[in-house]
Amino acid sequence: MPMAARDTVIDGEMPNAVLGSREWRPDPTDPPIAWRVNAEAVTLLGWGAAVLLQLAHPLVAAGVAGHSVAVNQPERRLQRLTQTISAMLLITFGTEEERQRAGAGINRIHDHIHGELAEAVGPYPSGTRYSAHDPALLAWVQLTLVALLPRAYELFVGPLTPAERDRYCREATAMGPLLGIPEELMVTSYAEVEAASAARIADGTVTVGPTARELARDVVAPRLPRWGPLISPLTSLPTIGLLPPAVREAYGFRWTPRHERSLRLFAAVTRAVLPRLPRLLHHWPAARRARRALAAGTPGY
Repeated sequence: MPMAARDTVIDGEMPNAVLGSREWRPDPTDPPIAWRVNAEAVTLLGWGAAVLLQLAHPLVAAGVAGHSVAVNQPERRLQRLTQTISAMLLITFGTEEERQRAGAGINRIHDHIHGELAEAVGPYPSGTRYSAHDPALLAWVQLTLVALLPRAYELFVGPLTPAERDRYCREATAMGPLLGIPEELMVTSYAEVEAASAARIADGTVTVGPTARELARDVVAPRLPRWGPLISPLTSLPTIGLLPPAVREAYGFRWTPRHERSLRLFAAVTRAVLPRLPRLLHHWPAARRARRALAAGTPGY
């Protein structure tokens, strides 16, 4: 997902031309691996860690901090989260028209996200300008999702082969033309994902600053209405536990062997329960609809 993903909306008219979007057609005999990974609602448990990794880039953190819904508006924040999930599902499971509409909505939001750093962070001096249309920032955000959503799937659902991980990365490049990410900035294998992530952490491109640490509190324990306080103790485990150790330490998160055991137990119970449930209870409706439409030869798939 894009920078400031929590604020994505998908309504409104689609522009006549969306940045270089190419036609994308699933093979009925061999559906995308993303359809398997992203269909599982529990894969979303990797999203929090991905957002924290995104915010570890000072320019992303500045953009999110300057253009997010206030933490004291839990109803609006829940609405924005729902819109973000809807956009993600449309890009993965939607028709070509729906994918373009979702991409156009994201780009409209990004039109308003720009500014400059108020203070120096890591290698970025005060006054460094940022824009949500910056291809390098978009590529970083996309890389975090490709890195962590498959890991969440493997932890809570089941293993992927190395070939399946690589295929997931290749399929994710279809997002590039929708959002204006050049092909040369997209990763096409999981080895590239790991190498690129490690390199950005090592060279300081990714530096956890004060803004990221402040935003992280709401990622780990979101102030959502009603059920938020009930699920935060569980969702915080993968949100913190899936982070690269260096980034986790930079945020100041405490992670002990007890936390690790709790995460592994949570994952083991989930893996044991999911196969016993009907897909209706653990697959997104958009995923079920897409599979039915593809099997029926519905136009647009």
